Amino acid sequence: MAEQKRDYYEVLGVSKDASEAEIKRAYKKLARHYHPDMNPGDKEAEEKFKEINEANEVLSDPDKKARYDQFGFAGVDPNYAGGGGGFGGGFDFGDLGDLFGSFFTGGFGGGGQQRRNGPQRGESIRMSVSLSFTEAAFGCEKDVTLERSEECSTCGGNGCAKGTTPEICPECHGTGSVQVRRQTPMGVFASTSPCSKCHGTGKIIHQPCEDCHGSGRVRKRRTVKVSIPAGIDNGQTISLRGQGHAGKNGGPSGDLLITVMVKPHELFHREGTSVYCEAPITFTQAVLGGELEIPTIDGKVKYDIPEGTQTGTVFRLRGKGIPVLNGRGRGDQFVTVTIETPRNLNHQQKEALKKFSDSLGENNYEKRKSFFKKSKRG
Repeated sequence: MAEQKRDYYEVLGVSKDASEAEIKRAYKKLARHYHPDMNPGDKEAEEKFKEINEANEVLSDPDKKARYDQFGFAGVDPNYAGGGGGFGGGFDFGDLGDLFGSFFTGGFGGGGQQRRNGPQRGESIRMSVSLSFTEAAFGCEKDVTLERSEECSTCGGNGCAKGTTPEICPECHGTGSVQVRRQTPMGVFASTSPCSKCHGTGKIIHQPCEDCHGSGRVRKRRTVKVSIPAGIDNGQTISLRGQGHAGKNGGPSGDLLITVMVKPHELFHREGTSVYCEAPITFTQAVLGGELEIPTIDGKVKYDIPEGTQTGTVFRLRGKGIPVLNGRGRGDQFVTVTIETPRNLNHQQKEALKKFSDSLGENNYEKRKSFFKKSKRG
């Protein structure tokens, strides 16, 4: 029976819901403490260092981490033997490990592991940025600060100390994987697994770079200027190519994906490229009509409302809406007028209003007249 492995989360001392950043911090701290250069001749520290690297290799890779969380060691290490009894005929959990390895590491040809040593695109970084209503409407520039992994400038990304170069792994000959064949009751199964000597990298670094500790990448804090296009809406995402984490083995960097969060406006709300608002008018303005000052995202404009305007009437201001995103033209603004009934009238005002009301007839109220006519028919 093979020696029981420790849980990878336990090895790094992190919880199962730890973030990528927490896993990376824990790994760096432990790797620095147990690095062979810091513990010359200490076999126990050397084994700890190997164990830490193995755990990090799985938990820092989203695909491997997902397999490990679902299947345990069987999902990521085809040579893992869980021990215990078999199903008869010598078929033990070690055989199950090979079966899982065959399916999860690229099948019987080892193609999945070989691709692992080719250029790999870096991970994308997701962030959000807050905009005012008008910033989203007309576009703007924003500075966002982020932390990302970049190619180590000291070693040029090869992970080696100055004056040294990595050695091609003699075990896997630089492929990063080894093939294992096992006899099972169902026949001979071949699977590939990461080379234990080079931990799947295909190379061995004898003198790691002091700045990146052999990873070839370092964390840097950067400020990136983002151009927000006019007309962008809440929840939409801007992609900045190559501004994400650095790639591996010469692969391109990932992208920076910025999701826009637009703050609500006191007066306006939008639907697509249309802007909507309400404008209160006086009883006198509604009756007599007149010039009304309307706020827009461009500033105030004057609009002539006709006499007899009813509450709920909607006016359109053409071209006063939101610019079309990455296009030409603008939407319209729609203004709904509401008649505000005056309050706190004095005696003289009430008497004047009563006289005015008495002077009106049914012909002055079209809706009222129609309403009572319909009610009589009913």
